[in-house]
Amino acid sequence: MKEIAVFSGSAHPELAREICAHLGAPLHPVRVQRFANDCLEVQLQANCRERDVFLIQPLVRPVQEHLVELLLMLDAARGASAARITVVLPHYSYARSDKKDAPRISIGGRLVADLLATAGAHRVLAMTLHSPQIHGFFSVPVDHLHALRELAAHFRQYDLSNVTVVSPDLGNAKEAAAFARMLGVSVAAGAKQRFADRVEISAVIGDIEGRDVIVLDDEIVKGSTLIELLDRLRERNARSIRVACTHGLFSNGALRRIGEQDDVLEIVCTNTVPIARDEVVPKLKVLSIAPALAEAMRRIHDGESVSALFDNP
Repeated sequence: MKEIAVFSGSAHPELAREICAHLGAPLHPVRVQRFANDCLEVQLQANCRERDVFLIQPLVRPVQEHLVELLLMLDAARGASAARITVVLPHYSYARSDKKDAPRISIGGRLVADLLATAGAHRVLAMTLHSPQIHGFFSVPVDHLHALRELAAHFRQYDLSNVTVVSPDLGNAKEAAAFARMLGVSVAAGAKQRFADRVEISAVIGDIEGRDVIVLDDEIVKGSTLIELLDRLRERNARSIRVACTHGLFSNGALRRIGEQDDVLEIVCTNTVPIARDEVVPKLKVLSIAPALAEAMRRIHDGESVSALFDNP
């Protein structure tokens, strides 16, 4: 197999450039053209024939635009006789559409996975899918990384003798428990119910009184669950609160609202998605997952095991 060829869509070129810097490979240009009828055309401007091609594109706003761009990149690479095409999905937004919880509702997570495979993806490299079962929606091999190592390395700079990791709900409790084991601390979880117009956390299960809390979630979008959880933590007299997530989507002023909470000392996320500069608040700390993605891409290219990057230590 010939050398690696890396391309990026327009969703997060800064991350793609950082990945390539760690990988020691050039980021090849992509031309995206919009016709008068609003259709897109994509051209990969480097040779792909018999090469190991990686396409980097998180599905972030505008999600549909970036999805179609990725599908066209896949089609272009397949038509250019790439030996293997790997989609690097730092964020898979359709992972939230993973079940039929109402009549006649679509399951977008499975549909988009099928679209990627049909367009030409041979494998997928993803980071922190919303739920583990999303892995099974793909008909091609999936390497599913997480950012717990990067987050744990950051929080080890603090005194952890009085820390409890808190999951906002029971669905994320397994990941929170794994994170707590990495830090050697205790774990707790919120009992969440979602209604049509609101989110309600009735209780927090675990020891919170006088504890330093790290709230861990896979992603923060509107922040409504987190704000509700903060009220419960205050009622239980948490001593301090830090917030951590992998995907800092922060829509509708969520980052500002969280940052305005006096007892929230820090908000930590990774750079899987771009964060608008005008939304950055002083309490925000963004960690890079580019080294982990670059190492996973290198191992995929060299035929080595990727499991060491996502197995718990």
